[in-house]
Amino acid sequence: MPRFSVRWMVAVLLIAVVGGSFFFCEYLIYFPTILKCGWPESSHARAGGEGIDGRSADSSVRAMVLSDTHLLGAVGGHWFDKLRREWQMERAFQTALWLLRPEIVFILGDIFDEGKWSSQKHWEDDVRRFHRMFRHTTDTELVVLVGNHDIGFHYEMDWFKLQRFEKVFNASSTRIVTKKGVNFLLVNSVALHGDGCPICQSVEKELIKLSRELNCSLQNSQTGSAVMDSCEGSQLYPPTPPIMLQHYPLYRVSDASCSGQDAAPPEERHLLFREKYDVLSKEASQRLLQWFKPRLILSGHTHSGCEVLHDNKYPEISVPSFSWRNRNNPSFILASVSPSSYSLSKCFLPEESTVIGVYCSAGACMLLLFLAHCMWMKGLLQCLSLCLLGKHKSL
Repeated sequence: MPRFSVRWMVAVLLIAVVGGSFFFCEYLIYFPTILKCGWPESSHARAGGEGIDGRSADSSVRAMVLSDTHLLGAVGGHWFDKLRREWQMERAFQTALWLLRPEIVFILGDIFDEGKWSSQKHWEDDVRRFHRMFRHTTDTELVVLVGNHDIGFHYEMDWFKLQRFEKVFNASSTRIVTKKGVNFLLVNSVALHGDGCPICQSVEKELIKLSRELNCSLQNSQTGSAVMDSCEGSQLYPPTPPIMLQHYPLYRVSDASCSGQDAAPPEERHLLFREKYDVLSKEASQRLLQWFKPRLILSGHTHSGCEVLHDNKYPEISVPSFSWRNRNNPSFILASVSPSSYSLSKCFLPEESTVIGVYCSAGACMLLLFLAHCMWMKGLLQCLSLCLLGKHKSL
């Protein structure tokens, strides 16, 4: 075989290995992984195909829930770490939107990693990158909650940081989002410290108001058109207990009872949680349960998955981080929610170790190809040398 043909063949093989590995790891791998996921069928409690407010049982909301994206900032984020993790989240999110087509997406706080101290210039850059990564069509509504890395822990947060966050996402950090008769209660859990700070007082006042309006809505549905005097002027919501979403989990001692492939590592599950830092305080947790009696709580913050049942009747799901920076196997929740029921399923993203393994295998193949080429060339040179030497002797 001519020498140049061998070189071209080796070059083509090297390009195929490099290009194929890159295309698979950076684009293709997300499709077969997310194609395994699907929307759960919502089970309905009432006969006759109708929900609490008379809506058809098949009019459930398809909600995608993820948490703790932690977009790296200018101070602590290495450029390659930032590039790698943000590309992973962007491809995972865009692939999920294209394949699953959720009606609404919730991100449960800690959108940014350095929002608690970033300058205005760095904040604007982080926001620009967020909107590029999590772009979506008008068919999908994106709802963002506030986390401690967005505005700081309780002792770091102030009105400027909170209002800066609310201005970017054009919404109050504590409110109710209603879709197809389902109430989604968004809670600014960073402000539930219970020490009477100005932001804490404002958030608790708003929560009490929302609790009253939800209770009035339930009472109004039971009494018909008559509105109680205490509910005059209240905004009415669909008469159904809310789905409560927040960044901090409700109080629990530890993750000792958590299990599953996305739970905290075994050596970390028995570490005791600190109130008002890892989880909400007992008092704040009980107040939320008493005020709203939610049928489901979804939270983030711990970066690991967990299922907890509070007071034997209030289920809480902790949603793992969406970023490779925080765990090897990120995931998100798919929820089919109707006014009378809900069903959940978990969707895992590609594992970072799998991608690293593919790249390492591709590197090993390239090295073997290069060594084989060198050995072949060396053998060819030796053969030519012997032939030339033989001709010289014959002369």
